[in-house]
Amino acid sequence: MGYRELSPELLARAQKELNEDPKRRDQDIQHIKDWLKKQPHIKARMDDQWLLTFLRGCKFSLERTKEKLDMYYTVRRHLPELFADRDPFSADIQKVLSAGVLTKLPQTDAQGRRVILMNVGKLPAGTVSTEAAFRTNFLGLDISLLEDDEAIICGQVVIQDMKDITLGHMTAITPYFMKRVATCFQEAYPLRPKGTHIINVPPGVEKFISLFQSFMKEKLRRRVFIHSSMETLYEHIPKKILPQEYGGEAGPIEEMQKAWKAKVESYSSFFKEDAQFGVDESKRPGKPKTMTDLFGLEGSFRQLSVD
Repeated sequence: MGYRELSPELLARAQKELNEDPKRRDQDIQHIKDWLKKQPHIKARMDDQWLLTFLRGCKFSLERTKEKLDMYYTVRRHLPELFADRDPFSADIQKVLSAGVLTKLPQTDAQGRRVILMNVGKLPAGTVSTEAAFRTNFLGLDISLLEDDEAIICGQVVIQDMKDITLGHMTAITPYFMKRVATCFQEAYPLRPKGTHIINVPPGVEKFISLFQSFMKEKLRRRVFIHSSMETLYEHIPKKILPQEYGGEAGPIEEMQKAWKAKVESYSSFFKEDAQFGVDESKRPGKPKTMTDLFGLEGSFRQLSVD
């Protein structure tokens, strides 16, 4: 079968935490392939490695894997502002990549988890649309699905640096948009979010954080940590994997950002080819799904009020 072999350590984690059974692995992949072939509304990527990633993200529950795959391709149909025009060399995506808004750290933490550093304030408010910024972030998530076995099996941790966040950044993100992004992340992606660590929080931003948390599942809300100093962050994320600008020992962040930008750009052909996959709601058995089914009514979300 066409998938990567795991190290003994990763395989042990996958067996213990994700219910992976090497003796059933090929059979489970084939089951999902057979199911996809019978879904008239879904045109999905059928690579063994791709389907194995979804199985792992769903702890090898076949039914959950089917639901996740359906949702993954469904949100692409309903949210073209996030999942269309995914050229890494487009002007807006280049601005986001060049600013270093998102950086995947090259080393994992002590638990083997992938660590992602985000700093939205590096891109001045209004430079690109909110949709373009999140479109770029979802490119990174797809790359994780394709190649990052540590992130899929051990999970990932986000460090959200709120330095330089302004009122313009906050008001550009509506509650309804937050709901759409949270639904995509939680319901469509087979990831294992293990924690969000928020640092450098300026006064007044707590309301914004609280509103975003309201769209999280309870399990994820319990994994959000707001740090008043870097010392408490180091209790969770070791210095040895952090950039020197964050008191770490892993070298300058600029080199990490350049490497991540080059990584995303290297997938340009993949994202162009990937545009063919999605759902056709007119062919879905039963009732087609609507935006309201997926995300609720836009008018029902209260607006963010910042004093």
